[in-house]
Amino acid sequence: MNDNQLIIATIGKTHGIKGYLKLHWDSDFREQIYKKNIWDSSFGKLEIMNYNHESELIRFIGFDSKEKAEQLTNHKLFSSKDESRELCELSKNEFFWFDLIGLNVIENGNILGIVSSIERITITDYLVIQTTEELVKTKLPKSFLLPYINEYILDVNLDTKSIFVVGGKDILEES
Repeated sequence: MNDNQLIIATIGKTHGIKGYLKLHWDSDFREQIYKKNIWDSSFGKLEIMNYNHESELIRFIGFDSKEKAEQLTNHKLFSSKDESRELCELSKNEFFWFDLIGLNVIENGNILGIVSSIERITITDYLVIQTTEELVKTKLPKSFLLPYINEYILDVNLDTKSIFVVGGKDILEES
């Protein structure tokens, strides 16, 4: 996997006897699956035969039995950043996860840390923030989670590589 490749989903266990597999999303924009039929994967090129968005079950051409489909379990589906930008329409104030990673998290003019990754826990996305060394030296945690919701996120500015927040320092101190 190179720097431009993104993991879109992980293929899970088989479901039934016809080769269906559970799809576990590692992406924030699931509509990509409908706009692209052939995917790069850690197994090789895979072509979608059928996908059910409600049950998150997927079936690939050439893997029409449980035994054949089991070969794909735990393999990843990949896209590129450019391809994701092309396939996904963003609404106002929507951002790709890969654009948020590496941004400074700022509250009241003070940098709390840098977004190292994003985790989806149930229905909420959380910024995983690596706390600045300066704050860690004051006995605060090395990292903390900040819900990526309007209550905490005031503004995202990709040009200045900044996410402006409120309440982040309180969460850090309570972590």
